[in-house]
Amino acid sequence: MRLNSIYGLTMKSLHIAILTISDSREIANDTSGQFLVTAATTASHIVSDRKIVKDNRYQIRATLSNWLISDTVDVIICNGGTGLTGHDGTPEAIEPLFDKKIDGFGELFRFFSIEQIGAATVQSRATAGVANGKYIFCLPGSTSACELAWEKILLSQLNSSTKPCNFANLIPRLKE
Repeated sequence: MRLNSIYGLTMKSLHIAILTISDSREIANDTSGQFLVTAATTASHIVSDRKIVKDNRYQIRATLSNWLISDTVDVIICNGGTGLTGHDGTPEAIEPLFDKKIDGFGELFRFFSIEQIGAATVQSRATAGVANGKYIFCLPGSTSACELAWEKILLSQLNSSTKPCNFANLIPRLKE
């Protein structure tokens, strides 16, 4: 387990996989995925994998299922497909994989989001849960939404030194 010191606090590095769900994005124009990679590495985490898949529930589930059985993934952050239009189907694809849903994540994301986009936040279906001891976060596909989720929720909750509690210290691999 790798320990890092940030702001004078010792924290455990997590292995994070980033999944962009989009029918139109590629690595070259995936600003949301790139933001998440940069944010995770800046916070001294390890990006163990990054993929882009079409908004197809079976491709999404296949990718997540492989990560859920991998020893090199602790956290999965998905972006895209959480809206109400077109092929948006990320929650329908991913929520059946949850062992437990983290209801407060979507509620808190929408609470913070209202400052940026007003009542349009009701159209966000951001969600999160735990599957096979790994955390899965599903964010909207806009870079500003990913920045909001990272800065207001994920940065502190994926930091093992955050008090009184955090997600990082609940990851089974880190308890060993």
